Amino acid sequence: MIVDGHNDLVLHRWRGDPTMHMDLDAARDAGFAGGFFALYVPSPRGPDPTEIPYAVPLPDPIPYEEATRVAEELFAALSELPVEQATSASDFRGGVVSAIVHMEGAEPIARDLSNLEPWYDRGLRSIGPTWSRPNDFAEGVPFRFPSSSDTGGGLTTAGRELVVACNRLGILVDLSHLNWAGFWDVARLSDAPLVATHSNAHALCAASRNLTDEQLDAIAASGGVVGVNFAVTFLREDGCEVPETPLTEIVRHIDCYAERMGSDHVAFGSDFDGAVVPDELGGAAGLPKLVDALRGAGYDDDAVAKVTHGNWLRVLDATWHA
Repeated sequence: MIVDGHNDLVLHRWRGDPTMHMDLDAARDAGFAGGFFALYVPSPRGPDPTEIPYAVPLPDPIPYEEATRVAEELFAALSELPVEQATSASDFRGGVVSAIVHMEGAEPIARDLSNLEPWYDRGLRSIGPTWSRPNDFAEGVPFRFPSSSDTGGGLTTAGRELVVACNRLGILVDLSHLNWAGFWDVARLSDAPLVATHSNAHALCAASRNLTDEQLDAIAASGGVVGVNFAVTFLREDGCEVPETPLTEIVRHIDCYAERMGSDHVAFGSDFDGAVVPDELGGAAGLPKLVDALRGAGYDDDAVAKVTHGNWLRVLDATWHA
């Protein structure tokens, strides 16, 4: 069974675009039991990095009214998918695709948090305070290579209140698009395991979105987990977007995390339908190839079970109250 930390299928359905990676029937047949399905309110498409080094400016903020309108449409698109909402770790089982409602960027949440509990009642169980643009809660990390994530301010007062409220309700707080200051603000505030749903190792790929050894140590100490992102630009040492990147680059980051944090703290965070992933993998239907690559790299049955689903289920069970 495979549980995954991030996909953007809902955005594709909302836009009317064909899926790149998420044929749900084929994915289910390949052992995909579900994971985090992002509700992401998109920014206008900006320049794509084509040369190394690159530095993509932070997009402009999205107004609350626009964000709430789009979020409602995204939620409706998710509701039309042949998936079941997951609000308990026990909801993940073979033969069914279960979807964690994840808000990637808190723009649809009112600054006073007045609609957070209503969203929880509708199934919201994970939220990233930012995508990579500023909002009422935090600043976010820009896309740069090479770069650290130390690019600006951290959580606002509203952002700190959001983290406390999420802890109270049992909503996972995702660190993946926070900058250095925001990461440490959450680490100081949160009493739940620290989680980055789709982020890679900065030691192996010096992208601003990737995590340093110090950040990995904090996540492990909290009992948390990191989902390895399959986006080739966050995998490769050169930061280049090369679809021919081999599966061994994903295994390299899994190895790095397992060696640094232990095998209890690493999982999958594919970014399917949101990024260019290795052609060799193809999409969710190709996940058994990655499992085979892990076995070929020496991971035994226990370690494979942790990476493919066990670590996600443990952290979800520790974070969600019901």
